[in-house]
Amino acid sequence: MAATVTEPTGPGQAGTTTRTVTELADGRELIYYDRGTPPAGRTVADRRPLEPAVPSSEVRLDPLTGAWVTIAAHRQARTYHPPADECPLCPSRDGRLSEIPAADYRVAVFENRFPSLAGEPGTHPVAPAADGALYGRRPGTGRCEVVCFTSDHDASFADLDEDGARLVLDAWTDRTAELSARPDVEQVYCFENRGAEIGVTLAHPHGQIYALPFTTPRTARMVDRAARHRAATGRNLFDDLLAAERADGTRTVLTGEHWTAFVPYAARWPYEVHLYPHRRVPDLTRLTEPERAEFARLYLDLLRRFDNLFTDPADPGRRVTAPYISAWHQAPTGQQAEFALHLELFTVRRTADKLKYLAGTESGMEAFMNDVAPEDAARRLREAAPTARATDARATGATRATDARATDGGPQR
Repeated sequence: MAATVTEPTGPGQAGTTTRTVTELADGRELIYYDRGTPPAGRTVADRRPLEPAVPSSEVRLDPLTGAWVTIAAHRQARTYHPPADECPLCPSRDGRLSEIPAADYRVAVFENRFPSLAGEPGTHPVAPAADGALYGRRPGTGRCEVVCFTSDHDASFADLDEDGARLVLDAWTDRTAELSARPDVEQVYCFENRGAEIGVTLAHPHGQIYALPFTTPRTARMVDRAARHRAATGRNLFDDLLAAERADGTRTVLTGEHWTAFVPYAARWPYEVHLYPHRRVPDLTRLTEPERAEFARLYLDLLRRFDNLFTDPADPGRRVTAPYISAWHQAPTGQQAEFALHLELFTVRRTADKLKYLAGTESGMEAFMNDVAPEDAARRLREAAPTARATDARATGATRATDARATDGGPQR
């Protein structure tokens, strides 16, 4: 096992953020993020008998679209909907060993045990295809990481306080800085999937980070549109878009001193919100301290609005959870000058008892059709603002749940 190293990564809202870097039993990296001096438990070794993983994925070029597709057949064996008391993302307690050797943690990041992309150039068994071949093929180099937002299995990101949300942002930022420096990485993608309806296989609150060896198709289209807009107008597309939405206000959900959240004019999903910093930056590493501090508050507000959108028709007092995807869009290599960092948050739920499925037009032709007008979605989200009482109740409930697990001697679930 490699030596455990603790080092500061930057200031936070409640003190300096520190990261403790160590290794799991099979050599994968594990990083704990804390405020100030971390607890002694960060040095606990992983005692599981794991064999080192061998990279085995590849990326293939679709000759019709120019998009890279990742082939990772080994992921069929990944953990799938385990019972709560066997969750691999909970801390290791009461004799049960998990991916997190410590008995508790605030934020933890580790290399995925079943990665879509892994390894560095020259260490991968997949041979690249010859240049100019119709069927382009490359080793699936890169890295996939899991980000555990909290040790509380029954919580969600929206249950975090502002400092907890800021600590996750610090982790995202630190990983973006390190992963984007790799010569084989073109784009760093931080995201969260929440809810079984999205396809999540682990219920513990967590997200992922992909260090990709290519630029994703959606990003490539944005880059192309931004270049066309610059050539036609001499201005930046993202700047003009944000200015237009702020001036109109019809689709604005909330705004602060440094950030604005709005439903896009041509929203693809029933409830979709884009969150932009007012100052254009290419990625998370370029945000200032005031921008980081305000993000934590506004992002929690947005997530809680999503949780307030739907109620059970048979029981109006019961809220129906909104499954969602939250995705950071950061500049790929070579596009820092024009691309604008922003977050896209959307749910596949269109009513309390109806989901939006990607059917013939969306899946077959990538032509989205939305059942909810963006202006109506923005109005609903403005009306779904969490009250102070509801926010306090959420925090109190999460605290009580944690206290109950601590006093009954049972495992953290």
